[in-house]
Amino acid sequence: MQRRLLGILFAALAAGLALVAVFSALEGGGAWVIALASAALASWLADLARRALMRKRA
Repeated sequence: MQRRLLGILFAALAAGLALVAVFSALEGGGAWVIALASAALASWLADLARRALMRKRA
């Protein structure tokens, strides 16, 4: 049960960081640094969420 909730938490955080990446990219200028960093963190958290949600029970 905890693993599933952790996966949901990671998915929500990844979605939030993806939104930050999109809005920063649309802003342009020096915000590209924030867009790239938040996109990298979002992809990492999405991978962690996928791993937590797809793990089979033993």
